[in-house]
Amino acid sequence: MLKLFIYRINMTDKTFIKEEVSQRYKHLGGRGFTSLLLSDELDPKSSPLGDENKLVIAPGLLTGTIAPSSGRTSIGAKSPLTGTIKESNAGGTAGQYLAGHNIKALIIEHLPKDKEDSSIIIVEKNNLRLEVRNNLRGLGNYDTVANLRSEFGDQCSIISIGPAGEVGSAMATIAFSDPEGRPSRHAGRGGLGAVMGSKGVKAIVISKSNDSVPEPRDKTRFLEIVKKFSLELYQTKKGLRDYGTALLVNAINAVGGLPTRNFSMGYNDQAEEFSGERLNQLCNERKGQTGHACSRGCAVRCSNVFNNGQGDYVTASLEYETIALLGSNCGINNLDEIAQLDRLCDDLGLDTMETGVSLGVAMEGGALQFGHFEQMKEAINDIVTGVKIGRIIGQGAVATGRILKVSRVPAVKGQGLSAYDPRALKGTGVTYATSPMGADHTSGNCLPGRGGLKPYEDNGQVDLSKNLQIITMICDFLGICIFVGPVQENMPVFSALASSFTGEEINEEKLYDLARSILEKEVEFNVLAGIDNEQNDLPRFFREEPLPNNGYFFDIPAEELKNFKY
Repeated sequence: MLKLFIYRINMTDKTFIKEEVSQRYKHLGGRGFTSLLLSDELDPKSSPLGDENKLVIAPGLLTGTIAPSSGRTSIGAKSPLTGTIKESNAGGTAGQYLAGHNIKALIIEHLPKDKEDSSIIIVEKNNLRLEVRNNLRGLGNYDTVANLRSEFGDQCSIISIGPAGEVGSAMATIAFSDPEGRPSRHAGRGGLGAVMGSKGVKAIVISKSNDSVPEPRDKTRFLEIVKKFSLELYQTKKGLRDYGTALLVNAINAVGGLPTRNFSMGYNDQAEEFSGERLNQLCNERKGQTGHACSRGCAVRCSNVFNNGQGDYVTASLEYETIALLGSNCGINNLDEIAQLDRLCDDLGLDTMETGVSLGVAMEGGALQFGHFEQMKEAINDIVTGVKIGRIIGQGAVATGRILKVSRVPAVKGQGLSAYDPRALKGTGVTYATSPMGADHTSGNCLPGRGGLKPYEDNGQVDLSKNLQIITMICDFLGICIFVGPVQENMPVFSALASSFTGEEINEEKLYDLARSILEKEVEFNVLAGIDNEQNDLPRFFREEPLPNNGYFFDIPAEELKNFKY
C-alpha cells in the first residue's frame, strides 16, 4: 500500500509539517480519524473559535478507491454551535483528490496574526503552499470557486467557506465542489465553517492527481466485492436515482413525521407539491437532471440538478432535509422557492437544516411570518450582514428561541433537529437524544422499515438506534455514503472491503468494536466539555404535545436515554 501522510498547517506563521501516519490511526479514515485525533490532542474545554481548536479534514479509509459510493470526506472540530466534538461529512471530489496525493488528513491549527487575512491552501503533487488572497474575502462560494477555477483550472477540487463562515455564524458550512465544479456539497452541521473562518482559511485548492490512487492489498478480492456490491446498489437504489432523497417527502408524511410549521404538525396536506415525484417532473421538464453523481464512482446517484422555469441552473442537489426544513417547517410548499433558498444558503455557506429550524423558531416567536418567502430571503442575507433578525438567527435555533422567548425549540445539545419528527420516528428521536453529535439524523437514522420496527412503536427503538449509530460510524470512517444503507445486511460487505483493502482480516466484530471505541471517545470528550448523559433527552414539548394528525407522543423512557451506552 502507498505510504500516507498528515499535513499540519500552522496558520499563525503560514508553515506546515509533513508527518507519517502512526499505527494508532492506521485503519481509520473519515470520522474515525477526526474524532480520535481530536480526543487525543484537543482540550475539550477549549474555545471553538480559539487558538487551541483544530480543523481536521480526512478522507475515508476507502475514499479514492473504486469501492462504490466511497467518496466521502469528514471535517472534524469542536463545534461552535453545540460545544461538543463534531464531525460533518460531504461528497464532491475533494476526498478522492486528497487520497490521490497520498494525504491521510489535513490538520489546520492556530489563528492568523491578522484576523482580516483570507488565505488559501494549495495542494499539489508532493507539495503544499499557502497564499494570502484578501481579494476573496466576502465572496460567496460560487464566486470564490469561479475565481479559483479560472486561475488553477477546471480540473481542481475546491473546499471553501462563504461569508457566513467568515463572520463566525454558528451554522456556517464548508462547501465541497462537485464533479462539475459547483460548490454544492456541504459539510453542513455544527458550524464548522466558522472554525475554518477563524483560522483565516477561505479555500483549499486541490489539484487532480491521476498517478497515485489507494491500491488494495488483495486487488482480486477487492475487485470482486466491488463489482458485486455496485451491481446490487444499482439494482436496489432506483428510487433514489429517480427521485433523490426527496422520495422521503411522501414516505415521512405518510407516517406523520414531516416537520410542519416549527414541528407543530407532522403532516402537510400539500406535500405532493414538493415531493420527489414533483421534483422528478420539474427536472425532466426543465432539462435538469436526476440520477446525478456527486462524486466519482457513486453507485447510488441520489443527487439532482434543479433548474428554474427558464431552464437556468439553480442548485444541486435539492435534498429532503432542505425541502422539509426550509420548506414545510417554515410554511413554504413551493419547490422553486425552496430551491432559491437552498442556493442562497449554499452560496453564503449556511446549513439549510439549522437555518430552517431557526427560521421556524423565529416565526413562532412572531419575528417573521410563516410562508413569507421574501422575509425568509432577507433574514438569511441578514445573517452575514449581522443586522435585524439575521443577527439572532445566525447563532442557531437555541439562541433564537432564547432571545425571542420561544419555549418550543426543536433542538438537542444546541443543534436543531433534522427533518424527522421524533414523535412519529421514535428511533431517530433516540438518536437525536443520545448521539455525541447532537440532533443529527446522519448519526443513525431509523427510517421506516429499518430493523423491522414500525417507526412509531416504543419497544426496540433504543437498540435499533444504537445499532444504526454504530454501523453509521463504520460507514463514516470507511468513507462510504450512508445511502448505501448503514444496516446489518451490509456488514459482510463492509468487512470484506476493509479486509481486502488493508490486507488484514477485519471481521464484523472488529469493525463493531472499532466503531464503539470511537463513539465512546466522542462521549468522553463531551463529558469533559461539560455535556453528559443528563442532556440525553428531547425538548419537553415532544413528550407533552401530541402530533395533531395521529396523536403520537415521544414516550421513550427518559431513564433509558440517560443510561444509554454503546
